[in-house]
Amino acid sequence: MNGQRLDKVRNAISIVGERMLSCDLCPRNCRVNRYETAGFCRQFADPRVSAIVLHFGEEPPLVKDGGAGAVFFSGCTMSCIYCQNFAFSQKNNGREISAERLGEAFLNVEREGAVCLDLVTPTPNFYGFLRAYEYALVRGFSLPIVFNTSGYEKPDTVKLLEGVVDIYLADIRYTDDQIGKKYSGVADYWSVTRKAIKEMFSQVGSFKDEEMRGVIIRHLVLPENLAGTQEMAEYVAFELSASVPISLMSQYRPVYRAREYPEISRRITQEEYNDALELLDNYGLTGWMQHFDLEEPFRARPVGWDQ
Repeated sequence: MNGQRLDKVRNAISIVGERMLSCDLCPRNCRVNRYETAGFCRQFADPRVSAIVLHFGEEPPLVKDGGAGAVFFSGCTMSCIYCQNFAFSQKNNGREISAERLGEAFLNVEREGAVCLDLVTPTPNFYGFLRAYEYALVRGFSLPIVFNTSGYEKPDTVKLLEGVVDIYLADIRYTDDQIGKKYSGVADYWSVTRKAIKEMFSQVGSFKDEEMRGVIIRHLVLPENLAGTQEMAEYVAFELSASVPISLMSQYRPVYRAREYPEISRRITQEEYNDALELLDNYGLTGWMQHFDLEEPFRARPVGWDQ
């Protein structure tokens, strides 16, 4: 099995390496030579990482007893005005390292007891991840790979991950392109994302805990129903499957530039979250909810990687 995966990774490295010469890996289609120039995502060819931690704040099956081995990559293909990770997603905080050193960090995460490798916003560092993963696989790495994404991905790029990624942890942020443009700076968020998630689903199906494989949808409830929860539920139930679990998130905070926009300059209400839960129930969807009034700290333990 590892041999087949290694072949797929090496094939993806070859294709992605060529595409980096005129980068079209994400929907931005910057067409810059990423070996010489950064694209919209601010990344070059080598991976740039903000942190690597054992993270205990992900969905329960991705954490279990050992935690998710979360790799927080720098850069992003979006520019959400309320991003809680803006320091490294938009301001590009982090450290550029070699693919080999990143591969060693993957191996260290496994040794530390993580139950999965959780790649947080990996697309800007896609080429670096693949090379690091090849390095780790050759040395016996065996954790399932979680592709933790905004959902804003090109289907043909996602196709390259078939047989490489085990779990797609994909956001559905909005179900209206105009709302996506206003709050995340992308004019075609929903048009692109709905196709990308279908490709993810065609590869791995609905998430199954016992297999550690499949699609999980994350949906952050926004004030004034700006996230389009009903349309999201319809899409998942009728275009994917009602067996796809939904992680319904309540932790929206008006951080970064959100207070410049009155309609999202507040937390959501209990009623707004309950309405979203009721919509999921109406469409026969299940998954995980968050205790609305519980202030959970970010629980993580650093993993040595940057020495």
